[in-house]
Amino acid sequence: MVKKTAKTSKPAAAKAAPKSKTAVKPAAKAAVKPAAAKPAAKAAKPVAKPAAKPVHKPVAKAVAPRVEEPKKVLTQRQGFKTNEFVVYPAHGVGQILAIEEQEIAGATLELFVINFIKDKMTLRVPTAKVANVGMRKLSDPALVKRALETLKGRARVKRTMWSRRAQEYEAKINSGDIVAIAEVVRDLYRSESQPEQSYSERQLYEAALDRLSREIAVVQHVTETEAVKEIEANLAKSPRRGAKAEASADADAPADDSDEDGDDSVAEDEAA
Repeated sequence: MVKKTAKTSKPAAAKAAPKSKTAVKPAAKAAVKPAAAKPAAKAAKPVAKPAAKPVHKPVAKAVAPRVEEPKKVLTQRQGFKTNEFVVYPAHGVGQILAIEEQEIAGATLELFVINFIKDKMTLRVPTAKVANVGMRKLSDPALVKRALETLKGRARVKRTMWSRRAQEYEAKINSGDIVAIAEVVRDLYRSESQPEQSYSERQLYEAALDRLSREIAVVQHVTETEAVKEIEANLAKSPRRGAKAEASADADAPADDSDEDGDDSVAEDEAA
């Protein structure tokens, strides 16, 4: 019985031996395959190259235009200087703040920068078009005196439709002529004893009074309030608004209007 068990134990040991040989081989192969460090080092090289190149190019382009924009300081053009007061027909008295150059549609233009303090407005006028728009210097003292003397004259009110007279008044106000503006103030002024003005008449009167008082204030170096008082004092000296005329204002008004109406009819016939 002992011999039979010894024989059976040998083949069991022989069968177990080959299993151990096959178990070692796959373990060695598995240990070699996962070692893949070289491809990771190759992938890191292309990442560092593109990051360093585009840093300096946009900086050089942004700095170049700033250096190439020197602006000329202009102080005088077409006989007008900076900080000088001028009369722009459509807006009245303004001050030239600067003379600057601007590029518009590929062309370089020189512009007067005019500030209208009371209107809170800044206007830019091409220097080449000053004559076309009628911009002028302030009136001299002799012309201002003539405008004040105009206020003392008799009011000339035409017997035509108000719409036509309003257009004529607006044209005089926007003409920039200080004497013509004084005529509008004289014709539309109403004293306390005279009938009240309509809304449109009042608007035109205030516009003409504002233009006239502003220019007189700058020329005479006084405030606008003082200039208005001087204008009203001259208006009170008009023969139609004197002491005798105020007592008979209703009687004198039609006679004056009829005289002016006769002059108007002649003028209209000549124009026709």
